[in-house]
Amino acid sequence: MVSIRESLSELERYHKLREVTLDCYITAIRNVAHYTIELEEDVTALHRKYLEAVAAEAAGGEIEVLLESRSTLRGLLRDYRDKAAAYINDLREELAESACALEEIMATLAQSDGNHENQIRVSVQRLREISNSPGCSPIRGALLSAADSVDRGMEEMRKQHQLTVSQFQVEIRMLHRRIDSLEIAAMLDSLSKLFNREEMEERIRAASADWFSLLLMRVGGLRAAERQFNESVAAELAGAFGKRLRNSLPPNAEIGRWNDEGFIAKLALTRAEAVASAKWISENLSGSYACLRDGKTVRPALQVNVAVVDRGAGELPEKTLARVADFFG
Repeated sequence: MVSIRESLSELERYHKLREVTLDCYITAIRNVAHYTIELEEDVTALHRKYLEAVAAEAAGGEIEVLLESRSTLRGLLRDYRDKAAAYINDLREELAESACALEEIMATLAQSDGNHENQIRVSVQRLREISNSPGCSPIRGALLSAADSVDRGMEEMRKQHQLTVSQFQVEIRMLHRRIDSLEIAAMLDSLSKLFNREEMEERIRAASADWFSLLLMRVGGLRAAERQFNESVAAELAGAFGKRLRNSLPPNAEIGRWNDEGFIAKLALTRAEAVASAKWISENLSGSYACLRDGKTVRPALQVNVAVVDRGAGELPEKTLARVADFFG
């Protein structure tokens, strides 16, 4: 009897723990949606809508739905991070243009102010000289008063100009600080980008080392993902593969996309090391990838075939490129 009672108590405790855990998970998703940084209104609104849908589905507590929600949530956050990175890069460019425009305005103000001030001061001095000339006694007071008034106006304009320039200088310093921080973010984001075919060909031609290895990868499944789902899913799939590939290779590897389903990596590795790396990539980067389509997780698959081309000492770059072209067809 005691054993049954203890078992029921333990079961109730686990049931309550499950309810609390589920509630915390759903609350966390909704908090992510609520505190999402605002980008463009439609982008942020759609992101929040998708997160709310994940939370609503998870509230049912079905195990399959909860397991699937993990990859969906990760995909939504990754997608929003990529959109935020692009948004930040656009802001960086706009801020740089604004800073240049402000500096040009300041330079123009400084130049025009000096010219106009000198001309006006010469005119004021001329007024004073005329007021002291014979025959100007009746209007001497009016002329001096006008000269003094213009002089005071010039002084006020000079002070206002200095204030405007100071404000511009503060604004420019703030813009440059923001540009510096945004450039760091853009630089980090650019680390995941791949070279195109022309850039990779140039790097192979310009390589000064007597030897290096190339990993040539046919990545089947990208075109199929576009046909089955859409272009956005195919682009996300290619990006996910590129990031996994970069994480699988040494930091100094030069990685590019040769064509729609062709990738290439230039490595300072021996042939034996490159072959081992090729085998690992083929085994570990093939398979399904979690991507997003209308806020839902889809799982297109990739099949990665890898070959190794090593350039020996004295081999001409054009011959190496011909071997690469033969592989990709």
